[in-house]
Amino acid sequence: MEQKMVHLTIDGIAVEVPAGTSVLEAAKQAGINIPTLCYLKDINAIGACRMCVVNTGARALQAACVLPVTEGMNVKTNTPEIREYRKTLLELVLSAHDKKCLTCPRSTNCELQKLCKDLGVEDGDRFAGKQNKYSIDDASPSIVRDNNKCILCRRCVAACEKVQKIGVIGAVNRGFATAIESPWNMKLADMGCINCGQCINACPVGALYEKDSTHEVWQLLADPAKHVVVQPAPAVRAALGEEFGLPMGTSVTGKMAAALRRLGFDKVFDTDFAADVTIMEEGTELVKRVTNNGVLPMITSCSPGWIKFCETYYPEFIPNLSTCKSPHEMEGALIKSYYAEKMGIDPKTIAVVSVMPCTAKKFEAKRPELSNDGMADVDAVITTRELARMIKEAGIDFNALPDEDFDDLLGESTGAAVIFGATGGVMEAALRTAYKLITGNELENIDLEAVRGIDGIKEATVMVGDLPVSVAIASSTGAASKLLDMVKSGEKNYTFIEVMGCPGGCVNGGGQPIVSATRRMECDPRVERAKALYGEDAGKTIRKSHENPQVKKLYDEFLGEPNSHLAHSLLHTTYVQRDLYNK
Repeated sequence: MEQKMVHLTIDGIAVEVPAGTSVLEAAKQAGINIPTLCYLKDINAIGACRMCVVNTGARALQAACVLPVTEGMNVKTNTPEIREYRKTLLELVLSAHDKKCLTCPRSTNCELQKLCKDLGVEDGDRFAGKQNKYSIDDASPSIVRDNNKCILCRRCVAACEKVQKIGVIGAVNRGFATAIESPWNMKLADMGCINCGQCINACPVGALYEKDSTHEVWQLLADPAKHVVVQPAPAVRAALGEEFGLPMGTSVTGKMAAALRRLGFDKVFDTDFAADVTIMEEGTELVKRVTNNGVLPMITSCSPGWIKFCETYYPEFIPNLSTCKSPHEMEGALIKSYYAEKMGIDPKTIAVVSVMPCTAKKFEAKRPELSNDGMADVDAVITTRELARMIKEAGIDFNALPDEDFDDLLGESTGAAVIFGATGGVMEAALRTAYKLITGNELENIDLEAVRGIDGIKEATVMVGDLPVSVAIASSTGAASKLLDMVKSGEKNYTFIEVMGCPGGCVNGGGQPIVSATRRMECDPRVERAKALYGEDAGKTIRKSHENPQVKKLYDEFLGEPNSHLAHSLLHTTYVQRDLYNK
């Protein structure tokens, strides 16, 4: 059926948009930016902040984000009345806001700060009066909540409840006492929070941010007794450049390696190497489950937010989880065993730092299961944002750096590894190798378009020789919840499931560069950043994990074979059932 189109005028410009479009979206299509604070595309449109008000000739100004277009509508977005209204709103917000902007982690990248500048708000104290004072919740290893900065936009609430289907934060009390809290004012660390950080990505100000680990890393780098090794995740290279003004979707792999080396790390390895190892271990595990009547569907274990979600909300699926550690934990274990042995270094003197797109990795690194011989596999985790801050603090001109390679031994990777950062990437990489393991032949068409894209749930049946393998991909824990419910009911039946805790996968992780609400109306970071990873994959000479020569060498010289006793000891793990109050 042909979609009905609606004609209207916005600030004198004739606009034609599909019926059901909001005035805010119609204005954007006409090149008119209406300011917002509580609005977040596809996540939060509640008209609460009133910043997006427009004049349609009605008796009162109306919020454009929740106002559908109508035929012949005449909209004004920039009258003196509207500008004064918006400035007054901002001044009222500032009257209850902690205005310590210089020390705020979102300074210069704060939507409230930008609006005040754009709209010419010069007096943040015109309505000064009583302010609520809140203690900072920093008990979580991943996320810090500072309600003194909160503007009650509820974007974090929507991300947690609507997208992730967790809902551990929400509005409590009424009027001036309204606050965003966990039930019974408990700390995030004591709730069923999965540490994914999607609330951070949604927050327009500095009310939510990752727990900073840069000081710890600087101390490690300054300790002459420590041999400090760093490893960045696949998705980091697809987003780090944004922190230095490069276009979204720019791959900065070579500059990233150069910057890490200049920060003083003794070795710069690549988590992509361990992603290839993960495929060898996980692919072998899948084949064994299929051929030995093991628990199916097997579900991937790379995403720590997803793992904690499963342990907390769907513990009946714990037996379905692959026993493989996530790639950076595998690499940490190999650095403190294989690498240490090869180099003649006491593993107790090695410190492993992971650069991750994910705040949940901070929680993961502290799991007691992820250690060997009393040593944690990974000693510190910093996010993409934290790495950018360290580079800036060190005075490194990132954009002027030459491209450099990772160090040998644990630095070589294939195209299959780099796409781990995009939803569907782990599945695609696994199928490229599973085909070889099952049939003995190489998969010729390795670009598996059926598992690509940003849909929350994707399904495909892939012929592996004569064996039909039914697979599914879930992106976000909200999508995972829907998928698992269908599996539980018997409505769906799969052999292999990939779950990423964040929408779009790691490229949109809670530790990636913040993208404003306005920018998200113009482009989708899940799509643009994934393009960078698929571009790297296409440009690689070797695109299948089992063909990585350094991985082959690892098994020949050290592990023996995938799923060997030593491999299980170093590279596999166990899980625990949690309740909502289990840390």
